Amino acid sequence: MKITVIGTGYVGLVGGACLAEVGNDVLCLDVSAEKIRMLNEGGIPIFEPGLEAMVVKNRAAGRLKFTTDMATAVAHGSVLFIAVGTPPDEDGSADLQYVLAAARGIGQHMDGYKVVVDKSTVPVGTADKVHAAIAQVLQDRGLRLDYSVVSNPEFLKEGAAVEDFMKPDRIVVGASDPRAIEMMRQLYAPFQRNHERLIIMDVRSAELTKYAANAMLATRISFMNELANLAEKLGADIELVRKGIGSDPRIGFHFLYSGCGYGGSCFPKDVQALIRTADEAGQKLQILNAVETANEAQKHVLPTKIVKRFGENLRGFRFALWGLAFKPNTDDMREAPSRVLIDELLARGASVTAYDPVAMQEAQRIFQGETRISYAGTPMSALENADALVIATEWKEFRSPDFPSIKAMLKHAVIFDGRNLYDPAQLREAGIEYHAIGRT
Repeated sequence: MKITVIGTGYVGLVGGACLAEVGNDVLCLDVSAEKIRMLNEGGIPIFEPGLEAMVVKNRAAGRLKFTTDMATAVAHGSVLFIAVGTPPDEDGSADLQYVLAAARGIGQHMDGYKVVVDKSTVPVGTADKVHAAIAQVLQDRGLRLDYSVVSNPEFLKEGAAVEDFMKPDRIVVGASDPRAIEMMRQLYAPFQRNHERLIIMDVRSAELTKYAANAMLATRISFMNELANLAEKLGADIELVRKGIGSDPRIGFHFLYSGCGYGGSCFPKDVQALIRTADEAGQKLQILNAVETANEAQKHVLPTKIVKRFGENLRGFRFALWGLAFKPNTDDMREAPSRVLIDELLARGASVTAYDPVAMQEAQRIFQGETRISYAGTPMSALENADALVIATEWKEFRSPDFPSIKAMLKHAVIFDGRNLYDPAQLREAGIEYHAIGRT
């Protein structure tokens, strides 16, 4: 099939590359000439395991192309994915200006039947707005053309997005037009050869499904974080509690890890957007409001522990920081707990030496001009002249460090662990003071 993907960000580029991987003829459009230049030269603008090799392979095979020309892009695809950004507006609602601009661009250049697919995470009712935007442009052009607008939300985890797309748990398609549904079935047939993963529903239910999924996962994280804070006060160990409740098949172990808060491009934005959607519908989502409040508070737990240990005035202190990205296997620092931590440490006069396998370039962009942040080439070199170690991301390479060397290098043998990577008993035996989340 001939596919057009509008937007070469995280969702669009992964989707375009994976659709090309199974043999489709894919053309990706972006308004950023710099992005398209980079992609045409063999680079990619984001870090995602396995993505760069897939892009290079399919571009070389002629199945994946890139352009900045809207007319060419619209003419190319029989199915056109809108995968542009929907950043939060000032009131927390999703900003649809790029989605609707893409819709108008489609309406301006289409000359026959098209299936327009909302792949971006958008509020309930967006498909209606996309349909209306296209209809208005066609009316202005004096044309009457058939087209369908479909909701096909993505369920990709950053750090495992390629695998998630190639081996999906489910493929949600919101549509009412039988012709569009059949085209979506054909498109996704290569991804569900073992068993049927396609779930057909109405458009509004599909739009709500995406927000509901992320809101549920965010709720589990905030619940465990609140329970972890309580466990500390009661002298309990949240890791043992996690094992105890996760053994119940009705609960399961997924998303039961406590830590220093969730971040990224999805959970914070989608929780806020769903709250705003509910407000507009006249319903208050009390649980989700609490989830958001709890998560913002959780991002301050590590700085609070540091202040409790070393005092309010941290002038002259240097902290080694392992992890900058909001989660492993990505360079995404949007809403990352590390940003709150760094801001609080700097505000109290401290300096920071940070290490992250892939996110240091992004951190340098975010903290450009801040002289009290330096970046190390290895985890251990970040410890040089540091008073204590702070862990904000659970990268695999942090899981089994050389504890005697850590103790020897730090001025104070203290670790603040925002991801509960280590066994407290092991660190106690190593002579290291260990402050984790929800563990005595």
